[in-house]
Amino acid sequence: MQFLKDAHLNVKHHFEKGGRLEFFYPIWEAQFTGLFTPGDVTRTASHVRDGLDNKRLMVTVVFALLPCMAMATYNTGYQALLAMAQGAVPLDTWQAWVYTTAGLPFDFKNPIACIVYGLLHYGPILAASMATGAFVEPLTAMIRKHEINEGFLVSGMLIPLTLPPTIPLWMVVVGTAFGTIFAKEIFGGTGMNFLNPALTSRAFLFFAYPAAMSGDAAWIAADFSGVDSFSGATLLAQAAVSGESALASASWTQSFLGFVPGSMGETSTLACLLGAALLVWTRIGSIRTMAGIVLGTIVMAGFLNIVGSDTNPMFAIPWYWHAVLGGWAFGLVYMATDPVSSAFTNQGKLIYGGLIGVLVVLIRVVNPAYPEGMMLAILFMNMFAPLIDHFFVQANIRRREARYAA
Repeated sequence: MQFLKDAHLNVKHHFEKGGRLEFFYPIWEAQFTGLFTPGDVTRTASHVRDGLDNKRLMVTVVFALLPCMAMATYNTGYQALLAMAQGAVPLDTWQAWVYTTAGLPFDFKNPIACIVYGLLHYGPILAASMATGAFVEPLTAMIRKHEINEGFLVSGMLIPLTLPPTIPLWMVVVGTAFGTIFAKEIFGGTGMNFLNPALTSRAFLFFAYPAAMSGDAAWIAADFSGVDSFSGATLLAQAAVSGESALASASWTQSFLGFVPGSMGETSTLACLLGAALLVWTRIGSIRTMAGIVLGTIVMAGFLNIVGSDTNPMFAIPWYWHAVLGGWAFGLVYMATDPVSSAFTNQGKLIYGGLIGVLVVLIRVVNPAYPEGMMLAILFMNMFAPLIDHFFVQANIRRREARYAA
């Protein structure tokens, strides 16, 4: 550690002397603050609505993400090896070559095999996301002349968890750069964005490259195109076609634990709830927002169950299945509770969360072209969060004026 500190001082001295490399010093400084607390620290609130130290907030969320990251590593390998056990073959990729060269077994019952094969897919995507943000965020901060900090740390970890394991790395780079620049940096950097950067990255990739972000082949790192007995589509995609009968292929417990196909870090509701416990305990994640989403989902799903439909089988899906399918739990815990892009008044958080719960069910059930819904519901409500807070703030002002008018 002392070696790193000495190296940092030497580089800093070199940059301070000027020269052609002086422009790149802020990028070096931004990376170094991820390891140590710099001499000059933020004295005011790093987030507009929260005075918590930025590094402490980021590190806490990283710990909350660890269960999902572990599940992303294991389940990615497990799903691929399970597909191979049913007749699929490895994709023609460098990951399969490395795995085969190492002589490891293609056995989904072997935990080490699942972890290694999953890490070969999840690891590079995580590295590409972090490397892109580590370059793009300091560069755009320098251009726009606002403070550089480690604010990308959590976004860089969230983005890979929302992606399929087979996405090309160049798409990860493009999507991460887009979300960082257009959802965050152009508004002033950390704490100034009104949209969640990680969700913006995923939305951009979904609409710009739909072939890589949807469909059967996008979710499992194996080639099962010639296997009629195996389906790699997500349970939500199957339910959109066949309704609740399609969910018989996987038990509710399997879906709750996360041993189903899907985006790498979104499949396990249990892992998300473990992260939620830490976020609520540290008061970084709002329990009001989470409760609002749960209540909105229950009410809307229950209403549609009662209404029913002869042509749309999704009307019959109960709320407890919505809670374990797709990115519902992941969005509930890590995306909707973003302290910057969500509502910040106590009453506003309940309304904000409730409307997300209603919208996610409506999008899943009523829109046949897009069976997920959580990402769009949160992004949509991100835009209305300031308006929701405005009404409650103004109501409080009027009450205080009336109280102290005399």
